[in-house]
Amino acid sequence: MKRRSLLAGAAAAALARPSLAGRSQTLSMIPQVALNSIDPVWTSSQIARNMGYMVFDQLYGRDEAMNARPQMVESDLMEDGARRWTLRLRENLWWHDGEKVLARDCVASVKRWMKRNPAGNTLEARLDAIETIDDRTFVFRLNRPYPHLRMLLSQFIIPPVMMPERLALTDPFKQIPEAIGSGPFRWLADEHVLASHAAFARFDRYVPRDEPASYTAGGHRVLLDRVEWKMIPDPQTAVNALITGEVDWMEIPLPDLIPLLKKTPGVVTGNLDDYGQILFLRPNHTQYPTSNPMIRQAMLAAIDQKEVMAAVMGGDPGNAITPIGFLQSGKPEVDQAGVEANHPTPQRVKAMLDKAGYKNERLVLLHPTDHIYYNPTSSVISQLLSECGFNIDDQMMDWGTVQARRASREPLENGGWSIFCTVAPVPDYRNPLLAAFIRGDGKKGWFGWPENARMEQLYATWLETTDPAEQTRLEREYQLQAFKFLPFIPLGRYLQTSAWRDNVRGIPKGPSAVFWNIEKS
Repeated sequence: MKRRSLLAGAAAAALARPSLAGRSQTLSMIPQVALNSIDPVWTSSQIARNMGYMVFDQLYGRDEAMNARPQMVESDLMEDGARRWTLRLRENLWWHDGEKVLARDCVASVKRWMKRNPAGNTLEARLDAIETIDDRTFVFRLNRPYPHLRMLLSQFIIPPVMMPERLALTDPFKQIPEAIGSGPFRWLADEHVLASHAAFARFDRYVPRDEPASYTAGGHRVLLDRVEWKMIPDPQTAVNALITGEVDWMEIPLPDLIPLLKKTPGVVTGNLDDYGQILFLRPNHTQYPTSNPMIRQAMLAAIDQKEVMAAVMGGDPGNAITPIGFLQSGKPEVDQAGVEANHPTPQRVKAMLDKAGYKNERLVLLHPTDHIYYNPTSSVISQLLSECGFNIDDQMMDWGTVQARRASREPLENGGWSIFCTVAPVPDYRNPLLAAFIRGDGKKGWFGWPENARMEQLYATWLETTDPAEQTRLEREYQLQAFKFLPFIPLGRYLQTSAWRDNVRGIPKGPSAVFWNIEKS
């Protein structure tokens, strides 16, 4: 499968005219995609999550080893067999509008977040109440044991960020009107240009933890006055901007251009995330034909993960991992359960479609052309499925439009959809706890709304199991059940190469871009 061709001549020519920036307290970065929401609870978008990490803060962070550690929390206490959790906030926590962070703000924030996050839904179902004790202390009272609270409140996808009570009372299915957090950076709303520019300023009243930073845990020390996100949609123009020093950091360069960047003086390349992303195809379980499990099995049979990843990773093939399943636990007996290297043949897939009763009905593919990874993924998926007898309506749009349209449960003729490509961070898929996209929780779940009682039963049983051997057995069964049900189609796992100027130091390692502890020389 050939990847889209990109000429690197203009970028190579730029090597002869480096223009390194002088000493500056402003860091400029080209983000992975345009920011189109300031509410990381309302959307699962990674770019909104990255913005959220700058402006907001979490009760718990995650260190480079993916352990949950207190962040806004000074201390916690688990009692009554994990049915009661008491959390006490650190002193000197301030909102960007000058008000003090109070326990009631955090209670309201958690309540809003639980409505949007699938694992949060499960926590809510086990809660009798969340109550404030005083201005810095609040309590979770549960009707069933829940020993996973620290890890749950440190998660990446739809992170439980804290916000003032007045914002947290916003309908969780509507976006907050402004971004006021307590994080190390302030959101500069008056400088935001949709799909073009976003800016953040250091929050001078932020008091970091007195400990070394490690990804989203530890002391978030801000060594910059400003951070600017500059959206440059054309990958080649973006690379030129990095080469000439117009920008300091490019979050995700086009893989085809990484070999050029590796030999460019003044540019450093590397993998900041040692865990990677799971790339997958999400079917709409509420609309035919993808609501038919036999159709989903035919889709699985039509897709060769190696061919997909070869198209996606282009000039960076060493960062692709195939074949994969649903969980990425690090335990072979779990991760390889049900996984087979697939070598599709159109004849076999067409026979499966005939058996499923498929009559050439249309499948609408939401295809974002402005995303480094999702664009080539969508192109190769469209081709592979079409070759095997699927009638693919490949509808091209930007990623922001995909995010809006995927929320629709309307029939295809009314603007609905069948499939789209996206990713999930590997650390949240080490076990079922945070693996939201595998869940079978139906209309309460994430876009696509798969519903499967057996998946939910296994999930609930795993939550209450403390024996490691039994957890492993349940994880294996969970993966095997997922291969039968297919909440999504796994496409492969990849590591993301990032690139930055060599006068930028201290970029934290982890599954997303964060901006504390970075300095420029």
